[in-house]
Amino acid sequence: MSQGWVDIHCHLVPGIDDGAQDDAELLAMARIAVVEGVETVIATPHQLGGFRHNRGDEIRKRVQAVQELLNTNRIPLVVLPGADVRIEDKMAKLLESGEVLTLGDHGKHVLLELPHEFYSPIEPVLETLRGLGMVGILSHPERNRGILRQPELVAPLVEAGCLMQVTCGSLAGSFGAECQRVAERFVSRGLVHFLATDAHGSKARRPLFGPAVSRAMELVGEEATYLMCRENPRQVALGRDVAAGPIAVAPPRRAWPYWRMAG
Repeated sequence: MSQGWVDIHCHLVPGIDDGAQDDAELLAMARIAVVEGVETVIATPHQLGGFRHNRGDEIRKRVQAVQELLNTNRIPLVVLPGADVRIEDKMAKLLESGEVLTLGDHGKHVLLELPHEFYSPIEPVLETLRGLGMVGILSHPERNRGILRQPELVAPLVEAGCLMQVTCGSLAGSFGAECQRVAERFVSRGLVHFLATDAHGSKARRPLFGPAVSRAMELVGEEATYLMCRENPRQVALGRDVAAGPIAVAPPRRAWPYWRMAG
């Protein structure tokens, strides 16, 4: 891996969930990602919840087909298998068997999705995952209605070892002022380990990093931005540990255009 961004949450596998619907849209999303400076994407189709039909081996097979299509079209993007996993009672057993995928299929990091409408305590889930040698990454906490009402819920989770992934569009204002305000609060306080696109298409919810990177640079400076967009996600893509707890943040020394950061 070189020095580009690594996106750990992206719905670009065609025809499997509410993301890309066909190969043409997949290719369009991939080209956008490359222009944005992304070098590696972990494909995260939904599993469990309303997407119980998405089986582990089928996702693996489809991701391999995606990579072959990208190679054929000379699009320089590496795609790894993963899943956006709805929290359920039987989730741990399915993760342990490999039926539900971890990020990069390394058996280590689990991208956890709460229902959007409310917050349910996830400490028992995190403890169960620890017993399996796995780490939970909570996806887009800034878009959960319960957390929006009580953003103070997040800091204790981070202190307890949960990793946090904020959506780039939230930080850039694409999901409204309230989500942006809470995303900025989390980033500014060092409570975010990853920025990821959670992209679903080539026209709406696109795989864009630029506006979020620029805002992160304004809020916490260069080093923390690199950590959230490149270093931490690269460790996940390689199946390596990511340091738990709050990250170090600092005000920026100067504003750099985001495309210089991704080169």
